[in-house]
Amino acid sequence: MTTRVGAERDAAFTAFVEQASPSLLRTAWLLTGDHHAAHELVQAALVKTYVAWPRVRPEGALAYARKVLVNERTDGWRRRRGEVVVGEVPERPAPAQTASEDRDLVVRLLATLPDQQRRVVVLRYYVDLSEQAVADLLNVSVGTVKSTASRGLAALRAELAADPGVATAVTTAPGTTASRPPSTRTSTTAATTTSGTTTTAATAEGGVR
Repeated sequence: MTTRVGAERDAAFTAFVEQASPSLLRTAWLLTGDHHAAHELVQAALVKTYVAWPRVRPEGALAYARKVLVNERTDGWRRRRGEVVVGEVPERPAPAQTASEDRDLVVRLLATLPDQQRRVVVLRYYVDLSEQAVADLLNVSVGTVKSTASRGLAALRAELAADPGVATAVTTAPGTTASRPPSTRTSTTAATTTSGTTTTAATAEGGVR
């Protein structure tokens, strides 16, 4: 009996991993800016989720794993405070960029934010969580989410404004949500307008393989 229950548990968790891994990996990549670190972060989150699996409700499994992932990232950041895993933001990126270069630029821009602002911006605008969901995940108030997102967006716009020749998909205005493309494989696209030019990139889709 115990063996059968264990097998059913493992089967359910395996199915969850197959379904949730792409979303968790995209989130981890945006939070870390590093492919290897993103994979390690997801693995650590999934191990802890597996340990807690008997207590996790199926409808809340992704939210639980995402919370573990964010907490793991926060703990790692505290241990390695000051470490930057990506290079500096280029002073003058080339105007014509591929989708891959756009994604890399988004990660480099996100890397300029303080850790809390980066988490809020990623969860709110790229993972497309509501303000309440972000607040619950980070154990902060909705007001803190709003103010942190506002500061993060302002900082990203300032980075873009420093180079008028570059516009890329990084944020939407505070309090708005970008429309989701029809494809379920493409994450929410958010756009910032600079010098009258707007370009978009599906930043999370295809960012990690």
